Amino acid sequence: MAKKITANPHVKSAADLVTSREETRAGFISMALEKNYIAVPYIEEAKALKALASAVKKPSELLNLSDVRVGLLTASGLSDKSLKYLTDDDKTFAIKGLIEKFLEPAGENFIDELVYRYLLTKGDALGGKARNLAGTLGERKFLRCLISVFNIAGINYKWKDSDSNTWLDKPTDDTDIEKRIKAIYWKKKADRLMVLNINVPLVNKNVDLSILQGKIEDLKAGKDSIVHYPEKYVALGELKGGVDPAGADEHWKTANFALTRIRTSFEKVNISPKAFFVAAAIEASMAAEIFSQLEFGNLNNAANLNSDEQLTTICDWIINL
Repeated sequence: MAKKITANPHVKSAADLVTSREETRAGFISMALEKNYIAVPYIEEAKALKALASAVKKPSELLNLSDVRVGLLTASGLSDKSLKYLTDDDKTFAIKGLIEKFLEPAGENFIDELVYRYLLTKGDALGGKARNLAGTLGERKFLRCLISVFNIAGINYKWKDSDSNTWLDKPTDDTDIEKRIKAIYWKKKADRLMVLNINVPLVNKNVDLSILQGKIEDLKAGKDSIVHYPEKYVALGELKGGVDPAGADEHWKTANFALTRIRTSFEKVNISPKAFFVAAAIEASMAAEIFSQLEFGNLNNAANLNSDEQLTTICDWIINL
């Protein structure tokens, strides 16, 4: 017999989980704006390169400008990573190739040609960041909601800063804190730790969100860490921030496989932590599968990342586990 769904009252049917066209549109626009934001440093660097390079009258003179050497190497098609494998002679050879084959043939427009080629190489770096952008934005939205629920409920917390790798107290001003959270600790019913993107040893796979029973000092390096104790896991979840409907089913298949593997691994040691799923792109077919798993208890909770009500409810559920 199907179980009654009580964890998320805003998910009463499969249709409640489906991402609307308006939500998809808003997601794509948000992605585009963020992509433009992370492109700003590259554009400013290109402007600086153009201004400094404009001091010369012909391409060959660029070799004498030490302040633009790194920019010339980038315009030559060399990534930052590749530079550590090259000698100074190798680098000069690459710059000479750029000048002879591309800048000199451009004539009086050689500065523009230099800037175009600089941006072309930097575009690869931007593309790499953009490929991870959907997941990053989804994670930030989830964390911002979680922090908001903490604040509204008056619950104190500590958080681990991904930049400094240290635990910090709840800040007075939590602007942009969601961009740096690696783990978070709170106590309501019991001591709880939520750790993002860790390899769960029992499962031997990375899990997006892991909620454990323990204190900050329990989360440490080595075999003594709480992550090596299956009985400490309270809940595990998969978070998919991608907004493209075309990739929604594939994201669900990946998450479903991961959640199944989690359940199977813990069942072998007679432990049943709760399982949950949060995603930005949920199509009708996968919504039906998710809702079915909620009904039969394979999933304990689920939410569409675009629904404020569903997201807030699942964050409140996590805090009260």
